[in-house]
Amino acid sequence: MDAGTYTSVSSEKMRSRMRYRAPLREVGSTVFIPPLRSSSLPNPLSRQSSADRFIPDRSAMDFDYAHYALTESRKEKENNSSATASPSKEAYRKLLAEILLNNRTRILAFKSKPPTPIDGFLSGTTSDPLTSSSHLTKPKQRRYISQTAERTLDAPDLVDDYYLNLLDWGSSNVLSIALGNTVYLWNASNGSASELVTIDEDVGPVTSVSWAPDGQHIAVGLNISHIQLWDSTNNRLLRTLKGVHRSRVGSLAWNKNILTTGGMDGKIINNDVRIRSHAIQTYQGHTQEVCGLKWSGSGQQLASGGNDNLLHIWDLSMSSSTPSPNQNQYVHRFEDHMAAVKALAWCPFQSNLLASGGGGSDRCIKFWNTHTGACLNSIDTRSQGFVLWKYPSMVKMAELTGHTSRVLFMAQSPDGCTVASAAGDETLRFWNVFGTPEVAKPVPKGNSVPFSSYNHIRSMVGGCCIHLLAIL
Repeated sequence: MDAGTYTSVSSEKMRSRMRYRAPLREVGSTVFIPPLRSSSLPNPLSRQSSADRFIPDRSAMDFDYAHYALTESRKEKENNSSATASPSKEAYRKLLAEILLNNRTRILAFKSKPPTPIDGFLSGTTSDPLTSSSHLTKPKQRRYISQTAERTLDAPDLVDDYYLNLLDWGSSNVLSIALGNTVYLWNASNGSASELVTIDEDVGPVTSVSWAPDGQHIAVGLNISHIQLWDSTNNRLLRTLKGVHRSRVGSLAWNKNILTTGGMDGKIINNDVRIRSHAIQTYQGHTQEVCGLKWSGSGQQLASGGNDNLLHIWDLSMSSSTPSPNQNQYVHRFEDHMAAVKALAWCPFQSNLLASGGGGSDRCIKFWNTHTGACLNSIDTRSQGFVLWKYPSMVKMAELTGHTSRVLFMAQSPDGCTVASAAGDETLRFWNVFGTPEVAKPVPKGNSVPFSSYNHIRSMVGGCCIHLLAIL
């Protein structure tokens, strides 16, 4: 078992930055905006700040009369400055005013409050079966979704690189984030932060992190093509996988004991972390960096997205350590996206339904049937915002605001309720998107499934990256 190169002492450059910005320290979620008016000067509108606005009822207005009333005083002044009008003109003016005014004295009309409903009408007291309360159903209220983050943490030295994957939330409710050459762990249960590892400058920066399904072990991809395996309970390096890729490892995905890695060299490797010769299968289909990897819930299909704008579907049953010419080939190859494909998410209730999201030149969410290879739907989001969508109607539910730069990485809590997002503004924000967690029903001991407590019911798509739910 070989060991990787690492150190627990950060470089002087990083120390100087961290001296002023402690990582994962809670900061204000709102930006202070100074007042436009000096506090020493009185505000002429302060006395009206508690007043209500009156909105006129346009249907009750007479614009012809309004124009007459507003211009009459000016005309009277002009007439007074000139010679006295003749009796016939004065009589004509009075007649015209009487016709236009029609005994009115106000220009704008305001309606009073609507009358109270008659007792028994649509209140359930009538005997009419059509208006009985038993036949009236109240419209379903839409759940309130806060559009602001409930917590914001500082994330200095976060690498602003769309093709990396530097954020992940494990099943033990611990979030991992890579800031420069250091991997930090943030415990969502008590809010405590700790340092897992800081690597040397010539090895870093960290290019990817991914929790194993057990929530205890974590894989760390490095810029020099190595992958480190750590035990987070005692900060112990277990193993370093070398010789897998020729350049940085930007994407990781677990499938039980198999760690799948994607590199800038375009290769995808399945690594069995239990054995010495860990590289057991190789998938080759991308011509540029692999920036997105996601295994299906059944563990039989792998989706991969790359900087070559391609999306591939691979089948585990067709892979082999000694492939024949027809093996280790993709099942489907999709070329519909017009930008890099990093955002990938499998449907939790339909095993063959996959969602994919393209980058800035594409801005589309596409839905695929991975059995037939058909594109079921394509939605142009028309932006790269942080948006919550409703599936399958794809109606925009809410737009989450707070980040001042593009969202780079996203992760979802184990209970499926909270979403964490990290952006180029070097902040880590937490959003309560799905409300309170549902109480899980106890699973019979005889039918227990490995990692059955892990919640896959809710998923998300966000920013430039998706995780399906649907945010983008």
